[in-house]
Amino acid sequence: MKKNLKTLTSIVLSALLLASCSKSADAPVAPEKKDNADKVLTYIQSLGFSQNNIVDNGDAYIVDEDIRFPKDMEVPVGKPTAEQRWTGSKLTAANALNIRIKVDPSMTSMMPEINSAINQWNTIGGAIALHITIVTGTSYDILIKDTNLGAGICGQGTFPSGGKAGNLIQINKSYIAGNSFAQRQRTITHEIGHNISIMHTNQTGGLLIMGTPPSDPLSIMNAGQCGSGATVLSNFDKVAAQWLY
Repeated sequence: MKKNLKTLTSIVLSALLLASCSKSADAPVAPEKKDNADKVLTYIQSLGFSQNNIVDNGDAYIVDEDIRFPKDMEVPVGKPTAEQRWTGSKLTAANALNIRIKVDPSMTSMMPEINSAINQWNTIGGAIALHITIVTGTSYDILIKDTNLGAGICGQGTFPSGGKAGNLIQINKSYIAGNSFAQRQRTITHEIGHNISIMHTNQTGGLLIMGTPPSDPLSIMNAGQCGSGATVLSNFDKVAAQWLY
């Protein structure tokens, strides 16, 4: 009986030891990815956008129909000063000098329009440190691709974060196909502006950039002008870019 009790005790102790070893050997549970959506939404609202102008589009909030704020974006710390008309997040100096755009195969038929749009930003002149190139490799900053965004929306740009340009431009290629060449490249130029932090000139939200007026009918960054808006950067569009970069 004593022998059986001793054997049973030994078995129990061994089982407990094995259980203890097994528990300590288990890999730690990876923490869940923190949901940043609430912070992004709060930030958008802090820029002066009403809830009516913000649409939840799954992985991003869409503002004024064509500006994407990814829900996993890095939200800027602090609030921009009231003299500015931008969104408080811009590219670092190094990144602004080397913005690499990759053209998805779905957009290669509009390469002339893309090149024309890039040329507008690259030839602003003055004391500006901003340069955009097209790349074909796997390393890039912005992907431009064709996306069916529905009737009435020509394209969508993405708000920059973490010192980098917004990583996506979507062009509703079939919708703008009937527009003139100048208007098609205007859409692309406009969306690139959003990806480097310039907001709509003719709508509330965002903050005024020093040296620019509250409104500019010649601005390529005016909203709601797909197919009919200005086709070249206005003087104040250039001032805005020069102020930022």
